[in-house]
Amino acid sequence: MEPVNTDVSTAPSAQGTPTPDPTGTENVSMTPTLGEILLAVEELWPESLAEEWDEVGLVAGHPSSSVKRIMFAVDPTLEVIEEAIEWGAQLLITHHPLLLKGVNSVAATTPKGAAVHRLIESGTGLLTVHTNGDSAVGGVSDVLADALGLQNVVPLMAAANGLPEEGIGRVGDLADVMTLGDFAARVFGILPSVAGGVRVSGDKDGLIRRVAVCGGAGDSLFNEVRASNADIYVTADLRHHPASEAREAAVNGRPYLIDVSHFASEWLWLPAAAEALGNVLNDQGHEVEIRVSTTNSDPWDFILTPG
Repeated sequence: MEPVNTDVSTAPSAQGTPTPDPTGTENVSMTPTLGEILLAVEELWPESLAEEWDEVGLVAGHPSSSVKRIMFAVDPTLEVIEEAIEWGAQLLITHHPLLLKGVNSVAATTPKGAAVHRLIESGTGLLTVHTNGDSAVGGVSDVLADALGLQNVVPLMAAANGLPEEGIGRVGDLADVMTLGDFAARVFGILPSVAGGVRVSGDKDGLIRRVAVCGGAGDSLFNEVRASNADIYVTADLRHHPASEAREAAVNGRPYLIDVSHFASEWLWLPAAAEALGNVLNDQGHEVEIRVSTTNSDPWDFILTPG
């Protein structure tokens, strides 16, 4: 699976050198520093929105360094890092953290240590936008809800330190009632193709209108899903016991469940995030190239099914 590149701006000028303006006005563009990009990222996805257990922000890179090219990706795997370096990116922004748990060594003899060494030796910065990117307006679940055509969207769980429209997950309504089978086909159609496909629990001919979604692993939100009166819940990484218990507690069969790839559900956010950051930087007079990684970091390669 090769997600499509998303280039949201033209080639940048050299640092400190204004882009020629044929109109003769004073509107010029400059190559930003990493520190200036961090400010733009904070405007879009404030670190205050991150969950307490999360680790977001700058992982590698010097705030004074110039950044002409930025790549977005879901995972900071070695393959993704090599793709960013080969393209000439000075900054890699990933949704998932490289160092979520504490470490006492970054020796290059381990995969994470090798990633840290490769980033530093190549002069490539790494920035994590994780649960702050989930909660923010225009974040992962907002993009998923929009792609599914939901209306009147609100958070499933309000952010502790955010606006009323910020928080984890989203719930909203379809414009028209659909069957579960047709809606599952819509979910399948909007996601990048991965081995796991889309798993569905419920009556294929059952009717739905109110939809709850959570990009990434969302089986901790079943209480919020039930409280929202959703007919169906779309998320990733549904484990056996939480899913089984949710189906046993269902009222009139609802909420139905759709389980998708963790990677695929969050990849949808990358083009929107790249465009949003490009717009903020452009408004601030900065000029960069921004691209979405084409690396499929979903861990599964193929699946066998009955029949």
